[in-house]
Amino acid sequence: MRNISTIPQPFLYTRHVHFLNFTRFRIEQPVYINIIRDPINRFLSNYFFRRFGDWRGEQNHLIRTPQMKDDERYLDINVCIMENYPECSNPRLFYIVPYFCGQHPQCREPGVWAVERAKQNVIENFLLVGILEELEDVLLLLERLLPHYFSDVLTIYKSPAFWKMGNLTGTVKKHMPTLEALQVLYQRMKYEYDFYNFIRDQFHLTKKKIGLKSASQNSAHEPDFLRELALRTHEPLEEEEEEEEEEDMGQEDANIWLVQP
Repeated sequence: MRNISTIPQPFLYTRHVHFLNFTRFRIEQPVYINIIRDPINRFLSNYFFRRFGDWRGEQNHLIRTPQMKDDERYLDINVCIMENYPECSNPRLFYIVPYFCGQHPQCREPGVWAVERAKQNVIENFLLVGILEELEDVLLLLERLLPHYFSDVLTIYKSPAFWKMGNLTGTVKKHMPTLEALQVLYQRMKYEYDFYNFIRDQFHLTKKKIGLKSASQNSAHEPDFLRELALRTHEPLEEEEEEEEEEDMGQEDANIWLVQP
């Protein structure tokens, strides 16, 4: 908080930070913005990125996870899910919600309390939380709400230079688990999907209020099919026992963005 409050303005600060209530310490609250993605898609990208990296370099995954042994690196994701390996079960799957919930220890525990607190923080403290599956619309809203920072952002996003860089960050060897594994994963991530669906609905409501016409009809990402597949499960699957090992909160997909006007 001290660092952020003393940076010369204006600035945009992006970092992996669980929500901080600046006003509690009598410091002016920054403008919070964020983007989240479908929880299963986020998990899959992280699972394969930690093992095989992306197209920026053939060996960058070895640099990121040098201590990972081959039996872990080449662990079939279906085995990881169906045999309840720690990486594929709670609390590690409870990832997005804690960022919005905040600093309270209970924010790290999968449950209704953390989800409701995260929702409350979004309503009370975030200017905008978008979803990656509708990224172009997120950028249009940011340009509308914060033109000083995001003027002409869609032109930049669609530029050849951006896409050349973006194509290099695609996760290597990413593939879909079986439908059965997806259903199990969905049940384990029910709190993540509760929050994601809330954010999606709020985002659509914001677009409607502002009168934003979507930039594109079809998403370049994988929006709803994972949920639709998982929802074919009619009988609730048994809850898996939560592992004691804590989640590493330094991943790539839940940045907190703070914009200082």
